[in-house]
Amino acid sequence: MADITLSSAVRSNLNALQATSNLMSSVQEKLATGKKVNSALDNPNSFFTAKGLENRASDLSTLLDDMGQSVQTLKAADEGIGAISDLVDAAKAKANQAQQTSSQTERAQFAREYNELLTQIEDLAKDAGYKGKNLLGGTGNDLSVTFNEDGTSSLSISAVDYTDTSISTGLNLSDLATATTGTATLAVTGTAATTLDSTANFAAGDTLTFTDANGTEVASLEITATTTIADLEAVYDGIDGASAAFASNSLVVTSEFRLTTSSTDATPADFTTNGTDSGFATDTSIESTLSSLKSAQDTLRAQASTFGTNLSIVENRQDFTNALINTLEEGAGQLTLADTNEEGANLLALQTQQSLASTSLSLAAQADQNVLRLF
Repeated sequence: MADITLSSAVRSNLNALQATSNLMSSVQEKLATGKKVNSALDNPNSFFTAKGLENRASDLSTLLDDMGQSVQTLKAADEGIGAISDLVDAAKAKANQAQQTSSQTERAQFAREYNELLTQIEDLAKDAGYKGKNLLGGTGNDLSVTFNEDGTSSLSISAVDYTDTSISTGLNLSDLATATTGTATLAVTGTAATTLDSTANFAAGDTLTFTDANGTEVASLEITATTTIADLEAVYDGIDGASAAFASNSLVVTSEFRLTTSSTDATPADFTTNGTDSGFATDTSIESTLSSLKSAQDTLRAQASTFGTNLSIVENRQDFTNALINTLEEGAGQLTLADTNEEGANLLALQTQQSLASTSLSLAAQADQNVLRLF
């Protein structure tokens, strides 16, 4: 088939129309995507530079998420320290209550309550984790926060161990000894009505003194010619936390604390119930516990300050990273984003050119048709 020959005018107008159509397609793509550089073919330098900026922004965005989780981990630890501090204050209150009473029974009860508070401190520390990371849980819970994409900027946060209050590197608070009931047996011959001065170990004029582990006198009895075994039994029964039972020529004394009976005479020899005292039995032990609680509170405050500093650092880097991501994305946009107002004007101009080109092509074709009129 022979080639079709177009006149110069028609070909010129056709080429102009095709060029305008291609430009319109390009402008429409820019308006559709919002970018003036959609591939490396549009502008290699701008495309790859923007791609690098976008990739860095994406990497930092992932790190930003990790920073956010680290902030929550630090907040969980800080809240845990605050709650533990309240429990330490409660333990301090128990020690002060014990100090204000001379009753060994009450002191023993306060000691048990103190131990329960320490147990609650340990349980609370175990529950202060976030997503499997517990900064109060000791070994294996250290937290590392990465701030940049190549890992050269980071923050290491060391965990502490409050899950065992007795650890010396932690709160250094040990459970108190729990009081146990003990007994002592005093040989006395006769019946409950027998007078003490008629027995081998007692004499009229002696004075019996009953003291607890703190050396505090809890009762006394002056033996007279009419003082009976029943009278001595009644004294023991009147002591808080103690009692006595007479049977088979022996007086069995039972006490919830170590109760010592001493005499101004050589007989009977001093004797003490064989139980154990509570950790709050003596004023000295209470003072020691209060000192330990103060040290624990100081430790908690120092650790809260450390976590607070770490939290400030992470939050500051979080804000900085967020701002940097916006800067990177803005820079990438300046290289690739299209000006929709400009591209809209371009499209309108190209539509006008396309219309004119179509009209011009029509006129050129009509000029060629005029040749037919010669025939």
